[in-house]
Amino acid sequence: MSIDSLRRSARTTVSGLPQGFWWLWLSTLVNRTGAFVLTFLSLYLTVELGHSAWFAGLVVALHGLGGVAGSPLGGALTDRWGRRPTMVTMHLAAAACAAALAVVTNAWAIAAVVLLMGVAMQAVRPPINATIADMVPAHDVRRAYSLNYWALNLGFAIASIAGGAAAFLGYRTLFVVDAVATVLCAVIVFLRLPETRPEARLDHQGEPVVEAKVSMLTVLRDAPFRTLVLLNLFVCLVFTAPWIGLPLTMAGQGLSPSSYGFVIAVNGIVIVGFQLLVNKLTDKRSPVLLLSLSSLLFAVGTGATALAGSSVAFAATVVVWTVGEMIHVPTNAAATARLAPEHARGRYQGVMGMSWAVAGFVAPIGAGLIVDGPGPDVLWAVTAAIGVLAAVGYYTRLRKALAEGTTEAGVETKAEAGFEGATETAAGAPAPVVAKAEGSGSSAVGA
Repeated sequence: MSIDSLRRSARTTVSGLPQGFWWLWLSTLVNRTGAFVLTFLSLYLTVELGHSAWFAGLVVALHGLGGVAGSPLGGALTDRWGRRPTMVTMHLAAAACAAALAVVTNAWAIAAVVLLMGVAMQAVRPPINATIADMVPAHDVRRAYSLNYWALNLGFAIASIAGGAAAFLGYRTLFVVDAVATVLCAVIVFLRLPETRPEARLDHQGEPVVEAKVSMLTVLRDAPFRTLVLLNLFVCLVFTAPWIGLPLTMAGQGLSPSSYGFVIAVNGIVIVGFQLLVNKLTDKRSPVLLLSLSSLLFAVGTGATALAGSSVAFAATVVVWTVGEMIHVPTNAAATARLAPEHARGRYQGVMGMSWAVAGFVAPIGAGLIVDGPGPDVLWAVTAAIGVLAAVGYYTRLRKALAEGTTEAGVETKAEAGFEGATETAAGAPAPVVAKAEGSGSSAVGA
């Protein structure tokens, strides 16, 4: 592929999206570029404050536990309160927590702050994901999610490099910078993004239609979506396991921590360097096939870790499951938007976010127990089996629900019906009319 063709491909990938999308894309980049707390929290707790590695692991796990509560909270507020107010409030709450970590020194006070930070950071994801579904045309939704996920990883890569270089300023200084960046993110959202919550649908007499109330229980009763959430949980468990199991496996083979640093850096390098190309190659492909393929890539990549014996071999396994990650995250987000009624997108995204949060809490504990018990080879065999199971589940259970142009109920989606008519979703709730403002848009945080 020539340089010119690559340039044309890149232009095609980033063209045609609403202006507001790029403001939210920028807010994601700014937010993640200053994301120093989670990157350096364990070092701060152990090196700076002298706490044990066990306590540091507990505090990081509490962040994930906070996300389990934060995701449905953010989803409910998104639908009831609005997208923009929820985003701004939760960004400011996360900024306050980051600033608090710069001054709080009591061990359990730090744990409480990190728990609250997990709530706030996870609660901001449903409104972002809902906004992209509101503002971006259905045929471009997956591409928009991919671009925002690229921004997230680009920002994280910058933060890792800049944070490491600036660590001599002190961890507390980095936490303050994190707070400032998050406040700036909130300011961008407040000043540049309009509220995108769909307006009430009107009947033939021009009167507002009272939509059926959608609770979290209603969402969980949506069989196709419930299946999507369960399968995503399986994939998330596989995706999260290497972040704990890989360094332990490499250390068990006598490889140095610096070798692990090189290997895991491949994940970010591949995403930043090739996400746009993957977007181009997967555009317009069947979501079921993409979700099945990504699950198999996770299975092969993590399963092959048991066979690796050098840094290069471990890096090759990371490349495989990273490609799976690049395919899975935006496709899963777009599938969630497809199955959700327009007036309940926040709650649907909130429930989906819970699967990521639960995996972030359970997988590190489970991976550590398996490595300490049966051994790392068993861990990688288990992840491979779960990945294959997820691939089979996607292909056999969701082909009809995610078929292009139809929902599980077999009716038109907005991709075919346009944005003017109400549609019937798998949950059985009518979706209201929503106008697409070309001058505004959004993006979503991927994981």
